[in-house]
Amino acid sequence: MGLRAGLLIKHIVYSAQLAAVLEVSGWPKPGNVHRTRDHSDACYEHFLAGSIALGSSVEAAARRGVMIARGIIDSSRAGVGRLVRKAVIDVLSSHNDGNTHLGVCLLFIPLSISTSKTYIENNAFSSDILRRNIDAIMRSTTPIDAVEVYRAIRIASSPWEMGKVADLKSPDLYDKEAEKKILRDGITLLNVMLDASSYDTIARELVTGMEASFTVGYNELMETFRRTNNINTAVVHTFLRLLSKFPDTFIARKVGLKKISDVKKAVEMGIEETRWISETAEKILNLGGLTTSEGKALLWELDEKLQSLGKDYSPGTTADLTAASIMIALLSGLRF
Repeated sequence: MGLRAGLLIKHIVYSAQLAAVLEVSGWPKPGNVHRTRDHSDACYEHFLAGSIALGSSVEAAARRGVMIARGIIDSSRAGVGRLVRKAVIDVLSSHNDGNTHLGVCLLFIPLSISTSKTYIENNAFSSDILRRNIDAIMRSTTPIDAVEVYRAIRIASSPWEMGKVADLKSPDLYDKEAEKKILRDGITLLNVMLDASSYDTIARELVTGMEASFTVGYNELMETFRRTNNINTAVVHTFLRLLSKFPDTFIARKVGLKKISDVKKAVEMGIEETRWISETAEKILNLGGLTTSEGKALLWELDEKLQSLGKDYSPGTTADLTAASIMIALLSGLRF
């Protein structure tokens, strides 16, 4: 593909792997696995392994973006779904425990395709153009992409973790006829994500040009790093800012599904019951977060509280958004 494209692809892979490593290494990210906290089903080292294992799929995604930019293939042949499934399989094969990076895989693959497309076409990084390209890639997805993502999610998750949703156009994830219905009705990956965007923040990111990651996460990361020159503080504050603005739908789903099987209603119920988490995150930031003794004290208190409530209270969606925000910053040239 040439030296220019080769270096670009290496930069994208490096940014993705390092972003995932920095995200899980941020501490204390309350409720999450981090460098001083393990969970019963996954430990810090599992996340490190998964972060490195993402590289192969990200590289393939970046290559597809170059090919699209050069007119070699159409955007509809980007293979978003297949690459997401490959990334999930690679991550699961890298360690002996469960799902560590499903949300990251869903975000990093279209981001990687769009980044290489943006650089090749514009010879520069532009957040606005990159977001438009993410939107264009998602709008070009096909029913095959939807089928592949369904398969990826089923590989990484159990039925009881996902729940069911009534009155949506997309078939239920664990419907035995789901794949046939998707292909028969021409349901694209964009259609699926639009359906899920009202109750799942990762889906919402994929249909809004990754709005939260670009406009909240990236901005918080860069501002905090400029102010503190400390990458860990920047990562943790980014996590807290995202958590304060967007109640974690992973937690909300887990909490709500204990009372109702419809996942959309479960998330609504769960958000109401766990709103105190977002409110506490905002309070920590208002106290100065990791830059003050008062902020640190409340941050560690929240971590202890969430850890004591069990793995259902791990803000996994917020971690995924944080990882995407870090990747955007690294792609933009952040060095620390």
